[in-house]
Amino acid sequence: MALETFEAPLWEARLLRLAHHALDHDTINEPLNDGREHLVQAYEHCAAITKQHSRTFYLASGLLPKEQRQAARALYAFCRVSDDLVDKETENQHQRILQWRQESLANHPPTYNLVALAWADTRATFNIPRRYAEQLLDGVTSDLLHTRYETFSELAQYCYGVASTVGLMAMHIVGYEGHKAIPYAIKLGVALQLTNILRDVQEDWENGRLYLPLEELRMFNLSEEDIARGTIDHRWRAFMRFQIRRARQLYAEALPGVAMLGKSGRFAIAAAAELYRAILDDIEEHDYDVFSRRAHTTKREKLLHLPGIWWRSKTNQYVHLADEPVHKQPALVAFTQESPIEAENFYVVPQE
Repeated sequence: MALETFEAPLWEARLLRLAHHALDHDTINEPLNDGREHLVQAYEHCAAITKQHSRTFYLASGLLPKEQRQAARALYAFCRVSDDLVDKETENQHQRILQWRQESLANHPPTYNLVALAWADTRATFNIPRRYAEQLLDGVTSDLLHTRYETFSELAQYCYGVASTVGLMAMHIVGYEGHKAIPYAIKLGVALQLTNILRDVQEDWENGRLYLPLEELRMFNLSEEDIARGTIDHRWRAFMRFQIRRARQLYAEALPGVAMLGKSGRFAIAAAAELYRAILDDIEEHDYDVFSRRAHTTKREKLLHLPGIWWRSKTNQYVHLADEPVHKQPALVAFTQESPIEAENFYVVPQE
């Protein structure tokens, strides 16, 4: 079975249908009435949550004009609270998730819920489809039911729910050129979430979850026992090269969509994507060890990246990215399910 490219029209088409369904079946966001006097505090609270939990997103959103910056951090806080209720809440979890769902989707949430208040104002101000927020909540809460994914297609739908929806909502904040921008946002969300998954293998395992496609683990003769032991050998390195190549391909196919965003938001979105993509480099540089350390980029490394990102977003250099090689590693070309194959036969070196 040849795998020269990662074109996956079936999963992409499925995710596109979900995105367009959200637009076609949207409900009206009403302007906030009660609680406007608390909005300054609400947005400051969202900014604090963003700064505490994601230095990369905080830095990237800081590149936006004030109103968009506040909205982006309200979006992040909405996502963060939603995720934490599933991952960290133990008492009355289902009741609290249901309450959060009702309050965070309400046009007029209670004033004591500062994140929901800022998020309601953001949705109304930027006309963000409520169905995208519902899809995100559906994706996040699916972690309560699903801890394994058999195929990449199944995993991609999960990535859409927890990440692509964020990009689709962010497009409404920064502006975008119509429906043609949607496929790019979907792919970027999947790329970002795949990066998360590769970085957090150990943490997810400790929480009883394994997001790596089981079918693909078997391709490389790996098992859940190997994950439990934190095995790093030729099989694991080959598997991680395969996954990183896919993630980089998705970044390459998504970043040309930066040109379809509003001018004030291009730098911020490109920065978020490129700074996150750099995590893949850190994984490689540490021999694919995601068991004993958490891959990251330093603040200095982030700042060093920004001038180049600014120039690429300013001059629309991303439009050419999809046609360029996305890796220097050898590429998987064949496998057999009948029996494991020798490590040296997994790869060929790409032609320059």
